[in-house]
Amino acid sequence: MENKILVETSARHIHLTKEAVETLFGAGHELTKKKDLSQPGQFACEEKVEVVGTKGTLKMSVLGPTRPENQVELSFTDARTLGVTAPVRESGDVAGTPGILLKGPAGEMQIENGVIIAKRHIHIIPEDAAALGVSDKEIVKVKIEGTGRATIFDDVVIRVKDTFATAMHIDTDECNAAAAFGVVYGEIVK
Repeated sequence: MENKILVETSARHIHLTKEAVETLFGAGHELTKKKDLSQPGQFACEEKVEVVGTKGTLKMSVLGPTRPENQVELSFTDARTLGVTAPVRESGDVAGTPGILLKGPAGEMQIENGVIIAKRHIHIIPEDAAALGVSDKEIVKVKIEGTGRATIFDDVVIRVKDTFATAMHIDTDECNAAAAFGVVYGEIVK
């Protein structure tokens, strides 16, 4: 495999539990798929949720399918807009993170935790990980060039799983810093 990884921008979004979906959208409500995302089985939904902080409010897309825990993924700019101090965490690592108020068309709920800035990461299938000489949970650097704002992202976590599609995920602040718009590839630097 060539040492090039597709770099995708993950805009702010929210993952909800089945219970949260019913609280926010009504009893028995099922998420409505709008479009498939690059990671197999993941999809953007028609549903949107209002996320209410101490300083502001953002309307956010819901991603499906439902998850075991609620999770609000922001950029640092989004966190400042809302007035929340969100830590950088891997997806799913929500223990001890701030909570926030969620509002939907059928109700609202205060989540006790789940607000994070997603740690930049590379989803990678085992064959590609072997070809690139990287392993699960390894921390690497990724160089992005040719955008007019060449950047090396440090502290990128490798996440290996056979159900992934190989791609790096950065948030909108990171995308803007590197001018990583459209189809952009990065190179793992060890």
